Amino acid sequence: MKFKKESLTYLKDLKENNNRDWFAEYKEEFTEAQGNAKELYASIREKLEEHDEIEKFKLFRIYRDVRFSKDKTPYKPHFAGSFSRKGAHLRGGYYLRIRPGESFLAGGFWEPNKEDLFRIRKEFELDDSEIRDILSEQKFTKYFGGKLEGDELKTAPKGFDKEHPTIDLIRKKAFIAIRNFSDEEVLCNNFLEEVNNSYLALRPYFDFMSDVLTTNLNGESIL
Repeated sequence: MKFKKESLTYLKDLKENNNRDWFAEYKEEFTEAQGNAKELYASIREKLEEHDEIEKFKLFRIYRDVRFSKDKTPYKPHFAGSFSRKGAHLRGGYYLRIRPGESFLAGGFWEPNKEDLFRIRKEFELDDSEIRDILSEQKFTKYFGGKLEGDELKTAPKGFDKEHPTIDLIRKKAFIAIRNFSDEEVLCNNFLEEVNNSYLALRPYFDFMSDVLTTNLNGESIL
């Protein structure tokens, strides 16, 4: 299963003609491109379920909510979908966006609630050796540059030492691994395989974070 050149071309054309009249005129092309995307995401889920437990998948609508946005263009010139891991014992999620010139996949914890965020920070404050080892693993470095991305505070969060040696992780508000793709990579026959290999490389990270978020600082289960 691959993403077709015609589907990527449609997204490029939509970006240049982001209005309702053009969208209506080329509705058939949208339907074909969306069908191609659905097939690709379904194949990705099949691959994921060979090595992880997925609870649900969501393909995001192409229609933009413009009510509170300065950008009033009505459509998103991309396809995007997320996969949630199953159950309280498996934490984190996978994401993939296909957008001409700006495609990427991601995995991790985008907006953890305040309790999870505090627990993660306390774990890093107590001992950062395991997360550092995971980030420096060969595959994590190959696919994700050996780093976590996401919004972060300019200084230490309340109750944490701004001089702590792990402050680079403690001040984060999200913990996301990101891999970018060129248009040529998206259209390659091995794109599905590359996406799956990237998600596989996240498993040590997910396993660690799942353990952190289902135990207290003494390592006792909270489930």
